[in-house]
Amino acid sequence: MEIYIVRHGETLWNREKRFQGCADIELSDKGRELARVTAEGMKDIRFGRIFSSPLVRAKETAEILRRDRDLPVETDDRLKEMSFGIYEGCILSEMPELQKFFEDPRKYKAPEGGEEIDDLLARAAEFMKTVIEPLASEEERILIVAHGGVISAIMCYVSGKTKEDFWNCPLCKNCGAHILRLDEDGYKVLEESRIYY
Repeated sequence: MEIYIVRHGETLWNREKRFQGCADIELSDKGRELARVTAEGMKDIRFGRIFSSPLVRAKETAEILRRDRDLPVETDDRLKEMSFGIYEGCILSEMPELQKFFEDPRKYKAPEGGEEIDDLLARAAEFMKTVIEPLASEEERILIVAHGGVISAIMCYVSGKTKEDFWNCPLCKNCGAHILRLDEDGYKVLEESRIYY
């Protein structure tokens, strides 16, 4: 089974370099256009299932990518972005304490109301184990639309990496795709950060 994992389209907060986390920020006009161009580039790919984070920026991206395929967009809370609690909406350059999230994930401590990296890794792994892996013998190809943080967590799981390696996988641009294969030998990364625009 092939697995396409796509990051949502651009939002205004992406452009402003604000931490979005679980804040439900919609796509910008550019984000919708990126999704449309990506959908055109993926139009001939046959997907058996489409999964998405329920956050509007991911769900709308998934709906645009679906095009005229007669498939529902199935949402799962485990695909939501990592929560940054009271830091959501803050600009990275103005929050030096958030630099550890990117520079040394081992030392990152979640802010009030936020989520630890270990918790994100656990829910991403659980989603893959309980939802995706049982489909390996049933589906030829599936699509997952999510967020930068949770995609990194999924890639850690499929590559057998730990929190220390959280950012060793390239972070997809908006609407970029990682493409995996899952078979009896496990996961194989076929392509990282594929861009269709």
